[in-house]
Amino acid sequence: MGLAAFRQRATGVVAALSLALAGCGGGDSSGSVAPKPTSTPGTGRLYPELASEALTVGDVQKVIAQAVGEAQALNYPAVIAVVDRVGNVLAVYRMNGAPTRMLFSKITGAGTENPEPAGFQDVDVEASMGAIAKAVTAAYLSSSGNAFSTRTASMIVQQHFPPAPNTPGLESGPLFGVQFSQLPCSDLNTRFAAGNAGSAAFIGPKRSPVGLSADPGGLPLYKNGVVVGGIGVMADGDYAFDRDVSNVDGDVEEYEALAGIQGFEPPAAIRADKIPVDGTTLRFADARVEGLHPLKSDYAAIAGTAGTLVPVNGYFDGTAILPGTPYGSEASGFRYATSAEFSNPDAFVLTDGSGHNRYPIRGGGDGAEVGQALTAAEVRAVLEEAFAVMSRARAQIRRPLDSRAEVTISVVDTWGTPLGLVRGPDAPIFGTDVSLQKARTAAFFSNKVAAAQLLGDLDAGVPAYVDAVRTFLGDPAALTGTKAFADRSGGNLSRPYFPDGEVGRPNGPLSLPIDRWSPFATGLQTDLIKADVVQHAVFVEGSLNARDVKQQCSNVPDAPNGRKRLANGIQIFPGSVPIYRGTQLVGAIGISGDGIDQDDMIAFLGAHNGGKKAGGIGNAPKDIRADTIVVKVGEGVRLRYVNCPFAPFLDSSDQNVCEGL
Repeated sequence: MGLAAFRQRATGVVAALSLALAGCGGGDSSGSVAPKPTSTPGTGRLYPELASEALTVGDVQKVIAQAVGEAQALNYPAVIAVVDRVGNVLAVYRMNGAPTRMLFSKITGAGTENPEPAGFQDVDVEASMGAIAKAVTAAYLSSSGNAFSTRTASMIVQQHFPPAPNTPGLESGPLFGVQFSQLPCSDLNTRFAAGNAGSAAFIGPKRSPVGLSADPGGLPLYKNGVVVGGIGVMADGDYAFDRDVSNVDGDVEEYEALAGIQGFEPPAAIRADKIPVDGTTLRFADARVEGLHPLKSDYAAIAGTAGTLVPVNGYFDGTAILPGTPYGSEASGFRYATSAEFSNPDAFVLTDGSGHNRYPIRGGGDGAEVGQALTAAEVRAVLEEAFAVMSRARAQIRRPLDSRAEVTISVVDTWGTPLGLVRGPDAPIFGTDVSLQKARTAAFFSNKVAAAQLLGDLDAGVPAYVDAVRTFLGDPAALTGTKAFADRSGGNLSRPYFPDGEVGRPNGPLSLPIDRWSPFATGLQTDLIKADVVQHAVFVEGSLNARDVKQQCSNVPDAPNGRKRLANGIQIFPGSVPIYRGTQLVGAIGISGDGIDQDDMIAFLGAHNGGKKAGGIGNAPKDIRADTIVVKVGEGVRLRYVNCPFAPFLDSSDQNVCEGL
């Protein structure tokens, strides 16, 4: 069957659902339901114990065989990748005739092709990179309380939310910019080494070859209601995104992935199409089970005939399918904290596979610059108080309703050094890297050296953003520490419309104009790390003498400790605040994993309550916060600092909990 005929067939199956999907979720609501979260008696824990589940080799074989069977029926051969929950690549299978290359779309936010590609637009890379990125995205965005796909990701990273021809003027997606996390240069995410199955080097969270994906064709895998990984499919060589959620696509890659997850599908009640955000129900998949061909699950029938396992430099050695690692085990890189590591029994930490906390609580190393660095006791107080706020907060993206929020919490000093990281036991994996990105971003842009750092970056175009910000704000001293920037503030300046979403307005100074912007070309965020990702792509392709990218993102000058302040890139959606000792910047806190207003609240109240508990530190003084900046666009627009939800707690009816602090 040709692609055009397939799309016509698929659209016919689900045409009646198209408009309902955009606003009401649609789909089958009769499947398994998410269990009511309950604590475990006698443990002192508020969150339920996590079930230990993982993909077996047989499971992975079945997933691949089912996806290959659908691809054969559609006559659209594919590269198929399967990962576990923490990003270990368990298999990469290339069908005969599948694409070997993929091209990042040149379509801009204006809906036209960019004649002068920016960012990653028009970049050509190995197709397996896209399949792995899609699988990682589906696994990392999902949890036992929410099941998200790469189509979900596409919906929440664009310039309007929801993205559609009839939504101009609406603000950008809630996770605008998250696609440039989990980067191959990240210093947080771990790396594959050949033959490392079962060893400490197999722990996660693993990096993604091109960050998170917005191209449909990545779906999560579940066993007994527990997320255990993801599948990613690259069949058309076009690495793109869905610009219009008001219709239904007949996407071959999504149908092949949907076939793959049969028997491993998420509970219907936690799928993205059951979760509303700001009045709009998210999307999970346009593909529907009733549109699938009869499943074929015999891996032995396709091994070495329909295609073969292939090695991918830095991800998979191609010799044999691997079993997944149970999340929460020492081998996964995530486990419960000991009482010595963190006081709350619900807390999870990152581990090195040998019992050692990768980010133990410690004091800052930047005392020579800031006068008095954050102490270990102060860092502990901020983390404990932020964790307490999280445990009381009502989740936005988790099901069932009135679940507790689950996020990752990171604290850094002004050099971007991690001083401690803790997380809810079932927080989505993506938030681990993102929380650190957010903390570093707030510390960076609030720092007196921000302008000098950007001016010292030799990557093309990066220094120009300093003049752009200063001109836009009418402040020749901008980015020299005179103002405190939360991620919401810097995010305002990183939108292709300013104010956010209002068509016909100029772009923010850290963004590209809308006729050049796309999810693959966001402005400063992409310019800081493009060279790193391209270098990694050359390595993945196995080019002669190619070296993998350094485990530090960006080419800003080193901090005095010899490390990059932005060692895993920047993030441009809300969820962080800088931390001050009086008027002196001493660090920052970053939060990621739930709704962006919840993330803001946990960061802001964590810094405030932790400061009160420890004494001497807290949020930035009100008179230097970025929300004192009025940009003279039209009648003047004030930047935002944080935005906290109304009545956010499960145990009280308190409202406006951030007001006046």
